[in-house]
Amino acid sequence: MKKVVLAYSGGVDTSVCIPYLREKFGVKEVIAFAADLGQGDELEPIRLKAIDAGASQSLVGDLIKPFIEDFAFPAIKANALYEGKYPLSTALARPLIAKRLVELARELGADAVAHGCTGKGNDQVRFDVAIGSLAPDLKVLTPAREWGMSREETIAYGEKFGIPAPVSKSSPYSIDLNLLGRSVEAGVLEDPMVAPPEEVFAMTSSINDAPNDSEEIEIGFECGNPISINGSRLDPVSMIRKANYIAGKHGFGRIDMIENRVVGIKSREIYETPGLLMLIRAHQELESLTLSADVLSLKSQLESKWADLVYQGLWFTPLKDALDGFINQTQLSVNGSVRLRLHKGNAIVIGRNSLENSLYMPNMATYGEQDNFDHKSAEGFIYIWGLPSRLWASLTNKSND
Repeated sequence: MKKVVLAYSGGVDTSVCIPYLREKFGVKEVIAFAADLGQGDELEPIRLKAIDAGASQSLVGDLIKPFIEDFAFPAIKANALYEGKYPLSTALARPLIAKRLVELARELGADAVAHGCTGKGNDQVRFDVAIGSLAPDLKVLTPAREWGMSREETIAYGEKFGIPAPVSKSSPYSIDLNLLGRSVEAGVLEDPMVAPPEEVFAMTSSINDAPNDSEEIEIGFECGNPISINGSRLDPVSMIRKANYIAGKHGFGRIDMIENRVVGIKSREIYETPGLLMLIRAHQELESLTLSADVLSLKSQLESKWADLVYQGLWFTPLKDALDGFINQTQLSVNGSVRLRLHKGNAIVIGRNSLENSLYMPNMATYGEQDNFDHKSAEGFIYIWGLPSRLWASLTNKSND
């Protein structure tokens, strides 16, 4: 095999993949690709590290804008929370990286693409399925799933090729970071009864360090997309950055959960997703004002399925496209603003407004003098509504006589 494009993060596994692909798979050229997803790291050292590990080329791609516009914002419109908790900050990045890997493979004439995912994680599923959906003819190489080395053996193998180990005994955590949030696992976190040490958090303040005074903000939406904070219109990337700062400052956005991985095992995960989680909460509240009861009911069911598809690596599938069509149609009336109060780890909705699309009618809801609701009509409605129950009850009573 002559040329392979490798999804590269700079960590142990992806770094070791470079010499392993050359030595064990006979690959002549390994082209490393690192995605800039707004993680804030200096990517030049990561690029150079791939060269030092033996890559023939080391590329860095700025994917921040499409990551937010094409992946994060659809997740907000879908109120996407895997198992009701996790807003998919890591999972949303994988189909975008896979798409770019396929594009690079085509542009550079590569024979295959590769990644450093292990055999028990979710990302292997997301990469393999996404690549297979976009380019079923393209071979996917998975060294870390095949080499059978322990963590210590992997580090030792890398050291033979001059690859330093980035994980120390004092910092044993496995961390994934992008603009939407952080995921942290391993170390003491593998015991589900151990409280997360404060050292694992970086985007959110502790309750003790969060401001003593609360802060109120107003988030504006157009067609389901967040477009402003406190009246200042922001582009999508700036929206996420500012939402992260405000929510994180007040300690909002920490998640500690036992989740069900795609491969069938349970794992303990710590997430920090301050901005994304706050925007989803505000979006849900605006929908309660602007969508009818039947649409809200069905959408809540489809939201769960949408989140499952993304978590399970099924972004590029017909069902995902069909759900997007439904969700996008519902968002045409999701216009308005939501006011939140942030304080010591909480983001509490205290107001919501939609001048054009609100289905809340004060003259129908009020008990004051402006009440226009026809109370007398309720009797006939209740009679018809309860008729099946009464018919069933009368039949049951006869059977029991």
